[in-house]
Amino acid sequence: MQTPGPIEYERATSVANAVALLQQHGPDARIIAGGHSLLPMMKLRLANPERLIDINDLDELSYIREADGEVRIGALTRHRELLESELLARHFPVFADAERVIADPPVRNRGTIGGSLAQADPAEDLSAVCSALKAQAVIAGPGGERVVSMEDFHAGPYTTAIQDGEILVEVRIPLRPGGGSAHEKVERRAGDWAIAAVSAALWIDGGTIADAGLALAAVGLTTIHATRSEELLRGKQPSADLFAEAGALASEDCSPTADGRGPVDYKRHLAGELSKRALGRAAERALHQEA
Repeated sequence: MQTPGPIEYERATSVANAVALLQQHGPDARIIAGGHSLLPMMKLRLANPERLIDINDLDELSYIREADGEVRIGALTRHRELLESELLARHFPVFADAERVIADPPVRNRGTIGGSLAQADPAEDLSAVCSALKAQAVIAGPGGERVVSMEDFHAGPYTTAIQDGEILVEVRIPLRPGGGSAHEKVERRAGDWAIAAVSAALWIDGGTIADAGLALAAVGLTTIHATRSEELLRGKQPSADLFAEAGALASEDCSPTADGRGPVDYKRHLAGELSKRALGRAAERALHQEA
C-alpha cells in the first residue's frame, strides 16, 4: 500500500498569514481544509506537496450570508452547512439537491466548498452548481483580492485560476428575481462520483426565460458550460419540448470518455436526459417563485 511522502505541516492564523506562507514556501506548499480531495491524491502519490498549510482555524472563511444583492459563501463552509442552510434553500435549492448526493455524512461534515472547487475534479458536483448559477470566485493573494467568473475559474482538468501564492476565499452568487434551480445526478451507488450530473438554473420573467445556466459534470475534461443550450433557452417560454431540445444540444456539446462507469454513448444519453430533467425542475421552482 502506498503512503504519502514526508511533509511539513503548519497552521495558518489568518488569510493574510496563509497567503504569506504560500509565498514563503512556493509551489510545493498546499492548502488543506477538509482534506477529502487532497489526502487521497497524496496517498496515491498523485500529489506530493512538501508542506501542508492548514486553514481550519480561519473561522472568518466559514459563513453563508446575504449582502449587496448576492449570497456570499466562505470557502471554508462545510458541505453539511450548505445542505442545511435556509438561505440557500430559499434562493438556490440546487445546493441541497447536490449535497444530498455528495459522498456520505462524514465527508460532508468535513469537506468544504472551497476544497471542492479548488480541486476542479471533472466529476465534482459543486463546480456544476456554481457554474449554472453564474457564480464568481474571490481569490486572495499578495496583491489583494480578485474576482473571476466560474467559466474563467475552470482552467482545465484539476486546474483553476488560482495561482501560486493565492487562496480561494469566497463564492459570490447574484440574487435575481424569478430564479429556480435544480441538480440531477446518476451514480453507480449512493455518494459515488457521478456517471453524469447536471445543474440547471432558470430566471423567468412574465412567463419567459430571461436567462439560463446549464453546467455538466463527469462528461468532459472539466466542468462543461452548455452555452449553446443557454442561448437556445433565452427569450422562450418554458416547455418540455424546449428542454428536450436544450438537452440534445448539451449531449452534443459534452465530451465524455469511456471508462468503468460506462461507454461514451451512454454518458451522452445521460447528459441530455439529465439536462432535460434539471431544466424542468428548475422551471417549476422558478414559476413557483414568480407566482
